[in-house]
Amino acid sequence: MSQSKSQSNSASKLGRQSDMPHQQQLEVGEAVSEQVTVSEENKERLIDGFDGATTATPLKKVTKSSPYKNPYSNLYQNLSDTNSKNIIEPLPDNKNPRATLLWSDFKWLVILILLGALLGHYMNALPWGIIVALVLYYVWRLYSVQQFYGWMSKSLTLPPPELSGSMTFMANQLYESKRQEQMTHQRMMGLIKKIRSSLLALQDAVILLDKDDSLEWWNQAAETLLALRSQDQGRSILDLIDAPEFKAYYVDAVSPNDGLRMRSWRDYERFLQCEVTHFGTEKLLIIYDVTRLHHLEQMRKDFVGNVSHELRTPLTVIMGYIETFSDQPDLDPKWRRGFSLMTQQTVRMNQIINDLLLLSRLENEESIQSERVDMPKLLTRIFDDAQAYNKDYNHLIDLHLDSQQDIYGAEGYLHSALLNLVTNAIKYTPKGGEVRITWQEVKEGCLFTVSDNGIGIADEHLDRLTERFYRVDGGRSRSTGGTGLGLAIVKHVLYQHEAKLTIESVEGKGSKFHVLFPRRRIYHRVSSKSAAKLKPPVTDNNNVQDLQDKPSSNS
Repeated sequence: MSQSKSQSNSASKLGRQSDMPHQQQLEVGEAVSEQVTVSEENKERLIDGFDGATTATPLKKVTKSSPYKNPYSNLYQNLSDTNSKNIIEPLPDNKNPRATLLWSDFKWLVILILLGALLGHYMNALPWGIIVALVLYYVWRLYSVQQFYGWMSKSLTLPPPELSGSMTFMANQLYESKRQEQMTHQRMMGLIKKIRSSLLALQDAVILLDKDDSLEWWNQAAETLLALRSQDQGRSILDLIDAPEFKAYYVDAVSPNDGLRMRSWRDYERFLQCEVTHFGTEKLLIIYDVTRLHHLEQMRKDFVGNVSHELRTPLTVIMGYIETFSDQPDLDPKWRRGFSLMTQQTVRMNQIINDLLLLSRLENEESIQSERVDMPKLLTRIFDDAQAYNKDYNHLIDLHLDSQQDIYGAEGYLHSALLNLVTNAIKYTPKGGEVRITWQEVKEGCLFTVSDNGIGIADEHLDRLTERFYRVDGGRSRSTGGTGLGLAIVKHVLYQHEAKLTIESVEGKGSKFHVLFPRRRIYHRVSSKSAAKLKPPVTDNNNVQDLQDKPSSNS
């Protein structure tokens, strides 16, 4: 029993000495060939030295009197110390398996008992002989434990001494674990240095924030772009960036896709793109300087708007002359067919120009004039327009108003966007199909849905569906009279209304277009009793495209 206590105490001391290095290992996923165990406190940390060790312009070290204490300052020092030491030498191959070593202990115990029994037999004191043998074995084991403890107190950096069988196995295992730990630390240190150098070389501002939104670390680009100083460590990012739009975005940001483009609060001519990434309880804020990109996009918008506007006048003249010649009673039939085709193409070109002008106007409007929109009335009007458009298709169109809620928005833009979704469902559904329009209140807000049992859309097209002039089937789109700009306009209109467009489609079975208006856009005229029972649509991740992010330059 005393022997067990000694071993237990030794193992406990060994655990206290070896726990700290193991808990300070970092997890880097696929970048390291071996899996490394980390503690919850330091999980997903790839960089340290937040006290200034990794910034190009060193920050002042936080003193004990400072109200902000860097919790990661010891980790970088420990990794540096480990890296500076030489890796301990490996043990020679041990050909004796564990079972053999345990048999060695048992063999010596049996030999001592037999010798003690033989000696006690000759002295007519057999029990005393066995007791003496057991005492000698116990003393020998205590000596091995003492040697084992003395070797452990030297930080396991020297090869283990010659011990008894089972103690030798334990010492060898601990020694090899220590060696593997040091090798892992060395690999971690090399990887950390590479990541640190990469982040310092970035031209984009990278800022690491703790759970209280306070600054922990930043790179040189952040100092240049945001004028950060060493005294800013521990301050809230919301106090340092004095921009109302950033504060509103930062509070609601969920994923990097929810990026924010804004003017710099320090330089009005500069434009910044902000993205927040959550990991654990902390956040990573990346800020890009997109001034040049913004100017290029503005040039493109101006060009498209100006060209479209300049084309309207000559196109109107051409259309007028074509109509005049087409109305001549003595016109040759072969020319009449040509003028008919010219009329169709000029009408289509006029539609494209009108859509381009609308897109240009939407892109240049930072905000829309919102007013209360009677959604049941608007959707009824859209339903009537769809019925008129449906004469050549003979679809069954249903309108289900499960909510009487109104929203704040621009009625003209909403009518254009929602009607576009309905007419698309009519155009791309074979004759005699079904189109269903619903308006319902859900937990997140109000949901408009258009579903059909048409041709559907393949998965590879979903993420590009709202790009301007993008066509799933160019020939079919031209035959149906599409301009290729409808869904791009829809996306911009919904963005202006803070709405989210989600597309669910299965090729050959049909499509569903969901438009979710946030609850802050709802005008609560009537409280729908069924709202609590309704849920957002359950969709399959394999064939759903979420189009919530801000329209890009090619949308």
